[in-house]
Amino acid sequence: MNQQLLDQAKQVRKGEELDLSAVDIWLKQQLPDLSGSASVTQYSGGASNWTYCLDYPGQSVILRRAPNGTKAKGAHDMGREFRLQASLRESYNYVPDMLAFCEDDSVIGTDFYVMEKLTGIIPRKNLPKALKTSEQQTRQLCLNVLDCLIELHQVDHIAAGLDHLGKGAGYTQRQIDGWSERYQKAKTWNVPSGKFVINWLQNNMPTQERICLTHNDFRFDNLVLDPNDYTKVLGVLDWELATLGDPLMDLGNTLAYWVEPNDDFLAQSTRRQPTHLKGMLTRKEVVAYYCNKMNIDIDDFTFYEVYGLFRLAGIVQQIYFRYHHGQTKNPAFKNFWIFVHYLLWRCKKAIKQQGKN
Repeated sequence: MNQQLLDQAKQVRKGEELDLSAVDIWLKQQLPDLSGSASVTQYSGGASNWTYCLDYPGQSVILRRAPNGTKAKGAHDMGREFRLQASLRESYNYVPDMLAFCEDDSVIGTDFYVMEKLTGIIPRKNLPKALKTSEQQTRQLCLNVLDCLIELHQVDHIAAGLDHLGKGAGYTQRQIDGWSERYQKAKTWNVPSGKFVINWLQNNMPTQERICLTHNDFRFDNLVLDPNDYTKVLGVLDWELATLGDPLMDLGNTLAYWVEPNDDFLAQSTRRQPTHLKGMLTRKEVVAYYCNKMNIDIDDFTFYEVYGLFRLAGIVQQIYFRYHHGQTKNPAFKNFWIFVHYLLWRCKKAIKQQGKN
């Protein structure tokens, strides 16, 4: 296996250090087979929960914990994330094995859980330079990724014991209300009010609503690919936002991150996944493929597109709010307010173009 292809954690960010001695004592009580001392590194991709790799002799595990600072109500619930994946594992093969959950704040000051490390390629902004790719293989990767989302949306959540995850009917209204409120609460002086987009979403909600298990952060950089065949998905990560919701809204969330080769320079500058490669489907092709395989007939995807973009603006603004108020010092968040402007502009552009495509 070419080690250059594998995703690697990096040095722990300043201010986000892990009390390794406390974790080590607790973890060895939960996993008696662990021995020796661990080294700790941190994954750079996450802007929400903090994710670390603990490398013990003979075994590596992943630890996830909530960040410091103000938390949105219901967010960063490590116990919920742990139990959801443990329940889903039997119905959806792309979930890592859950190993241990800690709700004792005396260990590191917050809840955290430990899970299996999936060794492979995480397709971040660019695929590894050492990876040999082709347009045909990249297209197959794209289709396989979409099939993973479709398979998730087809899980029998009741049989999986996950019918308690969400409130079901009325999901669309709750999401619009919730993200509108979260955006307004996190608003800083240097971003728009968002009222035009909020009002449009409130007045244009679809009359039909479908309910299934949704991931709500389904992106390429939350996937682990097989290093021996990058078209194959080994795992789906980051289940913090998963719930029972509308599948088309989940797809809208995914497409908010989907940057195409012909998108403008601001979109290109914020690209976090390799959707620009030759062989990748366009956003319009993704919608057509998904709806065909899910047997969904839809004339206009604009509401879901706008919702996905506005929700992303809310997420970005919440992260920027923490940086703005000194709750995190991660320099990657310094200019997030500019991205919020851009996303709201994209929302307005999609609304104005409705029915013209």
